[in-house]
Amino acid sequence: MTTIDPRSARELIATGPDTLVVDVRTPGEFASAHLPGAINLPLDQVDAHLRRIVADAGGRMILVCQSGRRAAQCQAKLAAAGLADTAVLDGGMIAWTAADGPVVKGRKRWDLERQVRLVAGGIVLISVLASLLWPAAVFFAGLIGAGLTFAALRNSCLMGMLLARLPYNRVSAVPPIEDSLRRLAGAGR
Repeated sequence: MTTIDPRSARELIATGPDTLVVDVRTPGEFASAHLPGAINLPLDQVDAHLRRIVADAGGRMILVCQSGRRAAQCQAKLAAAGLADTAVLDGGMIAWTAADGPVVKGRKRWDLERQVRLVAGGIVLISVLASLLWPAAVFFAGLIGAGLTFAALRNSCLMGMLLARLPYNRVSAVPPIEDSLRRLAGAGR
């Protein structure tokens, strides 16, 4: 995996006119805050448009998400399809904002990872409390624990993918995927 630290990414963006910033977070997360000039291409849309992305991409691509995990998944998909000139922003938006990188801010929304922690924690808490009345309810907590363990081992999260499909995470103020793909094609020329 090729990564780039926030300081080097800023320099590359400032000096490389063919450098494209691709944010793979949900439209809701993107609308909340993103790098100036970034294109929103949610990770859950990459597989459906992979051939077009690889064909249209040109120049250096910096992949961004909240922490770097989803961007690394996207980079692996792009590399497997033949697109090699990509780098993951090391530490994602968390590191970018900590390094005082410029950010376009919108209405504040919870990032997907925080939503997963809320839902998983809520299910575990409710299951444990419910088990005081119905002992079998504790198995729901065990299922969530097993799911989180599997997600960590596979470096993917089914709960996160499901939450990404909620209307809250699909903001109409963010350009649709076709607009992002057109911008990607235009930047590659």
